[in-house]
Amino acid sequence: MVSKSYSNLLELASGESPSLGRISRGIPRVVTATGIVPDLDDSDDDASNASSERSSLSPRDRTIIVANQLPIRAQRRPEGRGWTFSLDQDSLLLQLKDSISEHPDMEFVYVGCLREEIPIPEQDEVSQTLLETFKCVPVFLPADLRSRFYHGFCKQQLWPLFHYMLPLSPDLGGRFDRSLWQAYVSVNKIFADMILEVINPDDDFVWVHDYHLIVLPTFLRKRFNRVKLGFFLHSPFPSSEIYRTLPVREELLRALLNSDLIGFHTFDYARHFLSCCSRMLGLSYESKRGYIGLEYYGRTVSIKILPVGIHMGQLGSVLSLPETEVKVAELMKQFRDRGRVMLLGVDDMDIFKGISLKLLAFEQLLMQHPEWRGRVVLVQIANPARGQGKDVKEVEAESYAMVKRINEAFGLTDYNPVILINKPLQFYERMAYYVVAECCLVTAVRDGMNLIPYEYIIARHGNDKLDEVLGLNPSTLKKSMLVVSEFIGCSPSLSGAIRVNPWNIDAVADAMDSALEMADAEKQLRHEKHHRYVISHDVGYWANSFLQDLERTCKEHDGRRCWGIGFGLKFRVVALDQNFRKLAMEHIVSAYRRTSTRAILLDYDGTLMPQASIDKSPSPKSIQIFNSLCRDKNNLVFLVSAQKRSSLSDWFSPCENLGMAAEHGYFFRLRRDAEWETCVTVADRSWKQIAEPVMRLYTETTDGSTIENKETALVWCYEDADPDFGSCQAKELFDHLESVLANEPVSVKSGPNNVEVKPQGVSKGLVAQRLLSTMKERGLSPDFVLCIGDDRSDEDMFEEIMTAMSGSALSPTAEVFACTVGRKPSKAKYYLDDTAEIVRLLQGLASVSDQSPGSSVPL
Repeated sequence: MVSKSYSNLLELASGESPSLGRISRGIPRVVTATGIVPDLDDSDDDASNASSERSSLSPRDRTIIVANQLPIRAQRRPEGRGWTFSLDQDSLLLQLKDSISEHPDMEFVYVGCLREEIPIPEQDEVSQTLLETFKCVPVFLPADLRSRFYHGFCKQQLWPLFHYMLPLSPDLGGRFDRSLWQAYVSVNKIFADMILEVINPDDDFVWVHDYHLIVLPTFLRKRFNRVKLGFFLHSPFPSSEIYRTLPVREELLRALLNSDLIGFHTFDYARHFLSCCSRMLGLSYESKRGYIGLEYYGRTVSIKILPVGIHMGQLGSVLSLPETEVKVAELMKQFRDRGRVMLLGVDDMDIFKGISLKLLAFEQLLMQHPEWRGRVVLVQIANPARGQGKDVKEVEAESYAMVKRINEAFGLTDYNPVILINKPLQFYERMAYYVVAECCLVTAVRDGMNLIPYEYIIARHGNDKLDEVLGLNPSTLKKSMLVVSEFIGCSPSLSGAIRVNPWNIDAVADAMDSALEMADAEKQLRHEKHHRYVISHDVGYWANSFLQDLERTCKEHDGRRCWGIGFGLKFRVVALDQNFRKLAMEHIVSAYRRTSTRAILLDYDGTLMPQASIDKSPSPKSIQIFNSLCRDKNNLVFLVSAQKRSSLSDWFSPCENLGMAAEHGYFFRLRRDAEWETCVTVADRSWKQIAEPVMRLYTETTDGSTIENKETALVWCYEDADPDFGSCQAKELFDHLESVLANEPVSVKSGPNNVEVKPQGVSKGLVAQRLLSTMKERGLSPDFVLCIGDDRSDEDMFEEIMTAMSGSALSPTAEVFACTVGRKPSKAKYYLDDTAEIVRLLQGLASVSDQSPGSSVPL
């Protein structure tokens, strides 16, 4: 049962009343919910208590597998008296459970819908039966809602878009319908509610599958901030140019980012997702020791690239069935004994499987190579489409018409070039066709993975009994041949296949001919290469690898403080290290009031002024704040910027007592009427004659980039360029400049949207060091230090300030506040979210200074 304490916590966290469901009584797991309330001071104790509790109550791991459909087949008993249920052995979800070897003790619970509609009066009984017998938790949806969810948003909008079909007209994919989107969100919410009834959030892993449930991670993360959550997308992920047309593009991206691990079949799909995150959310990714990760509000979201495999045990069992041997013998008589060679296609009857293109290519083969007429037969097995609509009917009509045309043009009395099987086949029948087929053709124009080639390879490898049926010697090397589309997920892993562009009819026809004409020795080598890959990358390898990475990614959960922010589908979790805290206004104001010798160092760009601002000059409000802080004679305020000294002098001319450092600290002065000084010896600037032409070259080839020529530095900026291209060009420019300037007294630095060349030894850390040494020379020992910055160049200031804490430059009782902008790895101990919070903080300190002028501190 769900505990009362859990209910109270959930109400506090989300403001919603929890659903105390009927399913929870079937799995007597203790439910705890540490981390869903932002009680940061007690989080460590709660985590340790939860750990000791689960060590005694949870002897083994459990994974909740969530998908649109359960791996269950349901059938109404005769005369309508109840239901009979059986496991669907073809379901990938069931296969991954059977194949897990790294986690033999792991328990699996399934959450999903049944294919059949269960009447409301029978739902309780069915739920209990499925839970007790199969550990399945059924999600029951009203018929109308289910139709709008699955056949509406999933199949009319998401599925076409993810397969690169834009809704340019009502006939080409579904135009966005807000009511269908609302149905999609509602169903995902219902799934979340069902998961709540069985989950133990501290122990259980949750693995969500495919595009039907993209927003589910947001609902789960909202309820349990530390939920261990993985998501695997089994469909393609489109390029950003396609994906960005979706009106709810950001909602879906943010929902996926509420997962801990996101899996894709191929690098292309992952690359498209990362590009969308970069272009639409401004997020960048890093690859560390082979793992790709996105930093999202302090959480690391890992990206997994691994194609799914097949269930070797299941295929082996089916190949050993007597029915399979009988069917193979029957097909041998139908084809090989009559001198016919079989080409095989197995596809769903939908617009993306390229059946019509395959038929056109086969027609072209017969036209260009008359020698194959009467000898080669294309058997096309057309599985029923998973969706419904006008496009499916059009594909069926076109396919039938083309088969009829080809058979009429090239058929003989006892020979039809094309055999179209438009009905569901038993799995053993399909395997028998694989065994006999000389070549398998998979010419989909877009497909997420497609395991047909893998099944074909295993079937062609066969077994001893099938070898007898085929008349093969046991020592005979096996052979197979594949023609696969470039646009399917398994294509990269099948290096021995003939890869084709399915839209190029001539090329596909030539590939068919090459496959038929290829020497047996070559076919054997290609088959052996494929067979080694398929048996070593089966569904067990895929599932084990994903769960291992999920476990690795979630290890840092307990060591972080977590709380949720945002409303609706914009909800996300902020996760911070225990020692990295948000700077509280009350805390710093209290320290500010009770101290008398204060040093304040403030970065400008990105800290007081947003990076995206076109006008970089300070507002009248900022000038007023600076003047209030500088009038307080207990303060020494220093502004540190990458800007030119002429710009700073002009912008801050009203601030008489404001100290400033320009060009990252190369120039500095303690007050307005003081002369500008340099932190390092003035170096020869002839290096600019080398660096500037290089930068100019990259500026000419990168639209939106500019060069800023400062007195002592050169900066190449690309904030207005295409983010992907600009980043790529910046890396090239960085390497180029380091090469040509290797013997010059300068350093090349990469910053946010820029590459900068500046004299060696210049850093903002020198400014902090100079400020503290100046105060020490005047007999002042600061008891309050505030240092705020936003990027990598400010880390030198933080380091200098933190080092000074252990020296004599500061008072032994000094209050030190090193603060960065945003939640990210930093040497600072505090953070604030954005420039607006920085300004509010300084405004609060300024108001204190206005009320209490303080005592004089000689500058």
